[in-house]
Amino acid sequence: MSKKWFTLGILISVALVGKVSATKPPRPNIIFVLADDLGYMDLVSYAARVKGVDREGCYYETPNLDRLADQAVVFTQAYACPLCSPTRSSLITGKYAASQGFMTATPGGYKTYYNQGMETPDGFYDQDGLENKTDRSQWPLTQGISNIALPSGETTIAEALAGYNSAFIGKWHLGGHGSEGFSPSDQGFEALAWFDSGGSEYFNWRDRWNGKKKEHPNMAQAELQQGNAGGETGEDYLTDDLTVQACRYIERQAKSDKPFFLYFCQFAVHTPFGAKPEDIKHFAQKKTRGWNGHANPTYAAMLKSMDDSIGALIQTLEKTGQADNTVIVFMSDNGGIVHPDENGKPAVSNNAPLKGEKALLYEGGIRVPLMIWYPKSVKPALCDVPVDCNDLYPTLLEMGGEPPASGDGESLVPLLINPKNISQKYSRDTFFWHYPFYVSVGLKKGVLTGPRSAIRKGDWKLILNWEGGLELYNIRTDLSEASELSAKEPERTQAMFKELAGWLNETVETRYIPRTNSRFDPQHAEARPFKNIFEQQNMSRPIGRISRVEK
Repeated sequence: MSKKWFTLGILISVALVGKVSATKPPRPNIIFVLADDLGYMDLVSYAARVKGVDREGCYYETPNLDRLADQAVVFTQAYACPLCSPTRSSLITGKYAASQGFMTATPGGYKTYYNQGMETPDGFYDQDGLENKTDRSQWPLTQGISNIALPSGETTIAEALAGYNSAFIGKWHLGGHGSEGFSPSDQGFEALAWFDSGGSEYFNWRDRWNGKKKEHPNMAQAELQQGNAGGETGEDYLTDDLTVQACRYIERQAKSDKPFFLYFCQFAVHTPFGAKPEDIKHFAQKKTRGWNGHANPTYAAMLKSMDDSIGALIQTLEKTGQADNTVIVFMSDNGGIVHPDENGKPAVSNNAPLKGEKALLYEGGIRVPLMIWYPKSVKPALCDVPVDCNDLYPTLLEMGGEPPASGDGESLVPLLINPKNISQKYSRDTFFWHYPFYVSVGLKKGVLTGPRSAIRKGDWKLILNWEGGLELYNIRTDLSEASELSAKEPERTQAMFKELAGWLNETVETRYIPRTNSRFDPQHAEARPFKNIFEQQNMSRPIGRISRVEK
């Protein structure tokens, strides 16, 4: 066992028990549950924390997650990427997704060098998208492209946790939609049940999960292997099925002399929305309506099933005698969805008081629930220190007794011991985001939101609108991002913009950066006034080459 884990054990023992154990503590089992599209305000415990609302007065019901939160270190300023694949990339590598070319949720049918049977240019990834051909004449910018598979040269958390049995269940969305060499089993996991797509049916999903498809005729690979539904459970509902498979794994590992790492990526509460009829009926008849406009019975029922899943995991740990030596991490991959659906139906949820939603860089799109439960060694607490998804990789390495790895994150273990960070042993205070696409969600009806990048430094956050605007907010005093302060704070704005531009130039390859659209029709200039302030910073570069060439 590593000296680092022994040191961690001593720190926790001294800080929380008051004495040093004479024996080295065993390495804990780790269960990481990642929710999909779960909004910051969707958990009753978070709503109660942020708004002081009565838990019993909430429409959603999350009793198991609330109990977990009551016994965990709960992070109130945890950040993810604005969409799922980038967050997943960061979580299992500890590196900014933008440094690996993960710009967006990997879209189905996206043309890459690999699936088009084309020779990959020197320094590019095989799974890099081809030049974007969807740009419109009313867009001032050409969108960046995206990589759609986790680079094979990266060391994942499963590969780094030596001595652990690592298993994966659920949504993968990192493998080029079933490309050979990019599945969970290629990244160090025992793949128990998985599907490489953004969403899944909640009923009758098995045939699609086990299916293959020849989507690109020029692709060298005969067919894309979409996933594997795993063993039969007798469950008709996807969330229940995956939970049974997770519990079976936990029961099996109780007989092992090795610790386990279970990465359980729920599809809930991602679209397409579907829930068990009896649960929908319960919420449809519920008299208590949410303080926040939460009133969609199907979404509430989906959330209930995910909450039931958490309860089942803990019960299995207790039944098998593993609860005292198991860490549970719970997090969402991005903010909740709050815009009406394509059929004009009302939004399923509400992130207020946070502004924005999934795919946007306002708080509603990137601030997410995060809690770490380890009741044997970590006291329950609230941690208001800003952290992000890159931090989970080094955190799990340290808790698993492994030496630190190079990356962009920093271990959260000091915050588990001292949530107020009085000793400043957690030193990060600057975080970055990059999203180089136009999206059909936003704050202006009928107007696509343009590419954005952002930096948070201390209490301040700057958002770069690539069409020519800067927005500055004090997040500590203005959680809702209602007061834009760039005009009142010009020096701070310029300094943060310079730092953001420097990070973009150092970290993000040019092919992932928006550029001036030569097809832009000037007649649209009044509706979309354009000024390339990024190029005015003298930060423009020719198309670059990445140093981490995929073999």
